[in-house]
Amino acid sequence: MKSDTVNGDELNERLLEREADIEEIGSCVHFVKEAINENKKLWYLAAPAIFTSIAQYSLGAITQVFAGHLTTLELDAVSTENMVIAGLAFGIMLGMGSALETLCGQAFGAKKLHMLGVYMQRSWVILNVTCVCLLPIYIFATPILKLFGQNDQIAELAGKFSLYMIPQLFAYGFNFPIQKFLQAQSKVMTMAWVSGVALLFHILLSWLFIVQFKLGLAGAAAALNISWWVVVLGQFAYIAMGYCPGAWTGFSWSAFRDLGAFARLSVASAIMMCLEFWYYMVLIVLAGRLQNAEIAVAAISICNNLNGWEIMIFFGFNAAISVRISNELGAGRPNAAKFSILVVVLSSALMGMVFFVLVLALRNVYALPFTNSSEVADVVSHLAVIFAFTLLLNSVQPVLTGVAVGAGWQWLVAYVNVGCYYIVGIPLGFCLGSLLNMGVKGIWTGMITGVGLQTLILTGITLATNWNKEAMQAESRIKKWGGSIDSPVKNIKDSESKKVYNV
Repeated sequence: MKSDTVNGDELNERLLEREADIEEIGSCVHFVKEAINENKKLWYLAAPAIFTSIAQYSLGAITQVFAGHLTTLELDAVSTENMVIAGLAFGIMLGMGSALETLCGQAFGAKKLHMLGVYMQRSWVILNVTCVCLLPIYIFATPILKLFGQNDQIAELAGKFSLYMIPQLFAYGFNFPIQKFLQAQSKVMTMAWVSGVALLFHILLSWLFIVQFKLGLAGAAAALNISWWVVVLGQFAYIAMGYCPGAWTGFSWSAFRDLGAFARLSVASAIMMCLEFWYYMVLIVLAGRLQNAEIAVAAISICNNLNGWEIMIFFGFNAAISVRISNELGAGRPNAAKFSILVVVLSSALMGMVFFVLVLALRNVYALPFTNSSEVADVVSHLAVIFAFTLLLNSVQPVLTGVAVGAGWQWLVAYVNVGCYYIVGIPLGFCLGSLLNMGVKGIWTGMITGVGLQTLILTGITLATNWNKEAMQAESRIKKWGGSIDSPVKNIKDSESKKVYNV
């Protein structure tokens, strides 16, 4: 294993590299050259991450498609469980797993590879304890759904299907830490290949169990559970076979150390992400309170659907910038971190402008694939301008969230989300939509106001950040949560580290 000890030559190389970064950013020609190189790095991470997100998102969607071969009641039950029960668990697990984007990314950047495997195991412990805590939601899904006004028949069958889907819950608990572990090392193509194979396998399995063998809900659940565990076991097999040398050295009792601090960051990550997911769910609830609720819910659902697919794309940028920021901060390269932010914001904003123009150009037709109702299509058409601005904002907002995750600002962003979304956005949407009778447009105006305010605040925080200080905090975080771990390699000497971070 290559030693992590930093000698004089390596320190000089880092110093020169930083000085070169500053000079290149100061020159237009060099800026373009470095921007192209940075874009290559970002797309190398983002493209497979986008595919992975879409492939895993599609597992549940494919199950709903095949459930269409069953009765309408069974289709409704599968959809309800997938969107509400599993959706809640997915958001929490994904959020808690995102703590590893900060820790693994910074440890990898600092060349503390041995810590990545321990971090992943700690996350397994925390996430699986959380899975146990979430079990009552699955076990008592029927009364919970009835409490929120769901149809009795749908609630009964969805509750039964939720019991079948408990193995999927624990697959989430293992999957997201593994993904962040691989993502921090830029091994994103492995994730994409495994997810792609699992998706094809899931289609075949669903066809066999539901269409051929006619196993009904049990068959649908079996196919989905097996497919999710194929994702987990496929990724872990890659790790166990030695393709992550240094990062995975086997199971360790060190995984049970420092769980309190680790859990706090995991909870912060979960709260940060869930506050965003739930914000869009609340829009549907508000729409259901309008006078023409059926039309309003349909219109907002169509816009949310399209918005969700666009966010999937920018989740790839979210993952990419999170890796780049955490790696560069962990390596003590604040200038490179700032440059990565600039390049990815410009790239994502450019893509957002493309979506902005497309919505305005197709304002009279983009709802037609989703509805046969001219009334719904007309409402969606009237939302075109504000929806176009939403897509533009959502091209930048996930990137800024990725910056926050890479830097370890999860609690700060959670507070920002509470203020922007739940103190400003939702009350404003309710007032405009219901009290001032602006309908769907009023609700959406409140929503976009919250997103816009959050984007402005995160932009301000990012611009005002002392990235040299963030690099030193990354070093401190690595020492705090990994310094007690015995390592086969030597740590960077404190005196040398201070020289690096004072550049």
